[in-house]
Amino acid sequence: MDKHKMISDLMDQYGTSVLHLAYSYVRNRQTAEDLTQEIFLKCFENLDTYRGEAGLQTWLYRVASNHCKDYLKSWYFRKTHVTAFISGFFKDSQPGPEEQFLQNDEKYQLQDALFNLTIKYREILFLYYFQECSQKEIAAICSLNVNTVKSRLTRARELLKKILDERSYEYGGSVEADKKQAVKGRTS
Repeated sequence: MDKHKMISDLMDQYGTSVLHLAYSYVRNRQTAEDLTQEIFLKCFENLDTYRGEAGLQTWLYRVASNHCKDYLKSWYFRKTHVTAFISGFFKDSQPGPEEQFLQNDEKYQLQDALFNLTIKYREILFLYYFQECSQKEIAAICSLNVNTVKSRLTRARELLKKILDERSYEYGGSVEADKKQAVKGRTS
């Protein structure tokens, strides 16, 4: 198969998923879009290294995961992250009406709770629930043992439940439905 056609098909089929995966690492849409482009470029350049031992989707997610982790370790990220954090102190502290709405929205609460987890737990939850990867696929993507994936998945659910319980108490039980859905687990 033609290399250009193969990458084009990968982008069509997994572009949104890779974008969501990148966003789960960096929490910034523009940066996630840039990383997604870099990931597909990297895949194009290294397509000949794909040995077929794992599924193409697994290989793509592994490339994406490693690229995002490298970005988080980079000097550029650390510098811009600190700059954004410091500039946050100089902004008006009163949220606007849109931000107030988002802060009360249940999906925002769940998303915020997910982002409060460390990357090793957030990555597992994202791949399992949002990308619907099996535990075996997650193990291949993250270079982990399947039992490690199982224990991290269990621990991630517990931590997420704890965060949501604390927020539920704080906000009068407004995240109850999302909490049940997030902790319940997939049926497959």
